[in-house]
Amino acid sequence: MHTKLCDDLGIEFPIFAFTHCRDVVVAVSQAGGFGVLGAVGFTPEQLEIECRWIDEHIGDAPYGVDIVIPGKYEGMDEKTDPKKLEEHLKSLIPEQHRAFAKKILADHDVPDLPEDEERRQELLGWTEATATPQVEVALKHQKVKLIANALGTPPKDVIDHIHDSGRLVAALCGRANQALKHKEAGVDIIIAQGTEGGGHTGDIGSLVLWPEVIDAVAPTPVLAAGGIGRGRQIACALGMGAQGVWTGSLWLAVEEAEASPEQMESYFQATSRDTIRSRSWTGKPCRMLRNEWTEAWESEESPDPLGMPLQGMLVSEAMSRVHRYPKQAQSVAFNPVGQIVGAMNEKLAVRDVIYQLVEEYVDSVDRLTKLQPEG
Repeated sequence: MHTKLCDDLGIEFPIFAFTHCRDVVVAVSQAGGFGVLGAVGFTPEQLEIECRWIDEHIGDAPYGVDIVIPGKYEGMDEKTDPKKLEEHLKSLIPEQHRAFAKKILADHDVPDLPEDEERRQELLGWTEATATPQVEVALKHQKVKLIANALGTPPKDVIDHIHDSGRLVAALCGRANQALKHKEAGVDIIIAQGTEGGGHTGDIGSLVLWPEVIDAVAPTPVLAAGGIGRGRQIACALGMGAQGVWTGSLWLAVEEAEASPEQMESYFQATSRDTIRSRSWTGKPCRMLRNEWTEAWESEESPDPLGMPLQGMLVSEAMSRVHRYPKQAQSVAFNPVGQIVGAMNEKLAVRDVIYQLVEEYVDSVDRLTKLQPEG
């Protein structure tokens, strides 16, 4: 399992692992894959702490950082002043929406935050104004070899700045026309994510999307994404012409993950039918576990979810309360995950997961080889 991207990035296996947990980033990269830290929930100061810790523990292995600069969002005309943007966006959130979110938590007996506890900043890295400082932080760390953008084509000046630093740029897409926009903008690696994937995802299935994107942008390298959690899926993706795979959900329930026991149990108990694409947490379609929060936002009594980043700002308090009280809040928790959750049934170490993927990939390739006629 070795492609040109492995040589370009100095890794053993073309297995890219998106995670918000620094321990998982380190474990994946040390096991021969490529860990990618999701930065959207961190302030620049917090991201600096995370990257510094990774640098100190990852050895000589490389890693990446994932940011979010959507192609379209509320307030996108303000590109440089995060504080000004946040105050403007706060004024756009209707009180009706705030009251509805608080009622859901109250109806499910989720405790309030302690009065003396510092409140989470509402506007995090969902905009160009807030994500650009994250890029600056990431580029200060020499072991960061890739910056990925999770939504839309990154702005030209951001791409140029990353390239000038000697790093590669990746971007996710859910349609072939989006992939072409990435290529035309100078993106180095295109991540084609099928609808089965967790988090923000489109509506086209992986087996249809992957070859469409690979053909559309060739010879630009493509990573296959969307519901990947088995080695035989990796064999399928590489057989189609992908140069690697982008995985995410798989790392939510490993030993190194920081998820609470209650959240992990939610993943272990779920089947592949228990996810839904909902706008109820971020404002854009995001695959997550279906629960009483997602059901509430689809009821007749609910207001329509706001656009990004307004919905994310609206639910920032809910995020904090769910994180602080996971046992009481699981019925209304934000559990982003893809349909591969049905195969996530035990807690394993990252290294064991990587080795399982590689072994199953090898078995799949051997099976295909034996199907070829002799002579």
